[in-house]
Amino acid sequence: MKNTVVVGAQFGDEGKAKITDLLAREADFITRFQGGSNAGHTVVVEGKKYAFHLIPSGILYENKICMIGAGCVIKPDDLKKEIDDIIALGVKKEHFEKYLKISPLAHITMKYHTDIDGYSEASGKIKIGTTKKGIGPTYTDKYNRSGIRVEDLFNIGTLSKKLDTILDKKNKELQFVYNLKPYTKEEILAECAKYREILSPYVDFRWQENLLNYKNNKTILFEGAQGVMLDIDYGTYPFVTSSSPTAGGAGVGASIGPLAIDRAVGVFKAYMTRVGEGAFITELNDETGEKLRSIGGEFGVTTGRPRRCGWFDAVSAKYAVLAGGLSEIALTKLDVLDSFEEIKIAISYKNKITGEIINHYPTNVYTHEDFEPVYETFKGWNCDITKCKSYDELPQNAKIYLKRLEEILGIKITIISVGADREQTIFV
Repeated sequence: MKNTVVVGAQFGDEGKAKITDLLAREADFITRFQGGSNAGHTVVVEGKKYAFHLIPSGILYENKICMIGAGCVIKPDDLKKEIDDIIALGVKKEHFEKYLKISPLAHITMKYHTDIDGYSEASGKIKIGTTKKGIGPTYTDKYNRSGIRVEDLFNIGTLSKKLDTILDKKNKELQFVYNLKPYTKEEILAECAKYREILSPYVDFRWQENLLNYKNNKTILFEGAQGVMLDIDYGTYPFVTSSSPTAGGAGVGASIGPLAIDRAVGVFKAYMTRVGEGAFITELNDETGEKLRSIGGEFGVTTGRPRRCGWFDAVSAKYAVLAGGLSEIALTKLDVLDSFEEIKIAISYKNKITGEIINHYPTNVYTHEDFEPVYETFKGWNCDITKCKSYDELPQNAKIYLKRLEEILGIKITIISVGADREQTIFV
């Protein structure tokens, strides 16, 4: 297998974990390159469901090094719980100690980050729809050059000096901007000591030597979280995440560089979903939307929130192919459409005020309320496709739908998921 990036191509929750898990079979090294425990990925193996948030999905295999890269942010308590939950499902603790690695350059989400995130989301006039896990404030401090990295936890002298500077500013921010409780240096040092204990079995201080070996001799799989339409630069700003979940962000966040990437697989659902606030032009607030949610089990892995559902938006999808740097498509949850008499694809937008038809994606999301989708309608296939093992076995109407998506998006669909389990996958 070529070195491959797997990224979400919609608003996250597209089923990336299953695709990553499948492609990890052929990879030696799997690296998560951005985001934090605000992500939610589910892998189903032999009917057993594994929930991932920060750990690369390939961890379920033997002999695969799985790394949480420098572009990620880590909330150690959440990581510990994630590991413990997977151990409870039968994966041994020693497996994690052998195969899970953490970049010492990744940033730590502190208690004051979650305090600020929770306050901002609860009191802000514009709600972003965050998970309140402190991800955004952690990235803010990273780019403000006042963050705490994993490596700082293991150098008490350096950590103490950094905290003298950081806490002076942070406590003023907590008190006078957010009216929140400040922290003493002793409290933060005690917190960091706990984090050091949690992370110490996994931190890879030989990461430069090891990454050079992986880059030169191994097959690499880059795993992203969230989706292109939540990208900090290209997504539905400001209703976005705080990192770059695109193929372009992979090399940076994984410390390997873009020249190591051979292909970029964009994961799309056969329809659209979104958790949280923000524009969603094809959203269906009717029985059809509820049917998609019910059949698709569209509830957030991380938060449990019901996902907003709608038809496939090919306008935003074309934009995601461009901005996300995608070379091929993995289409998930095609089976969710099995019982629909009609299936729709939004091929353009119509301005409700002027009547103008546009085919490009309007990046100013505050104008989206002026647009409505222009649909192409397809006949459904009205049969169970979950047992299909090849493209040829798919019903003709499903093939028509898939071919039209390829025509519009200009790249090939190479993977089709027809069910939650690993084996319910068609490689085209």
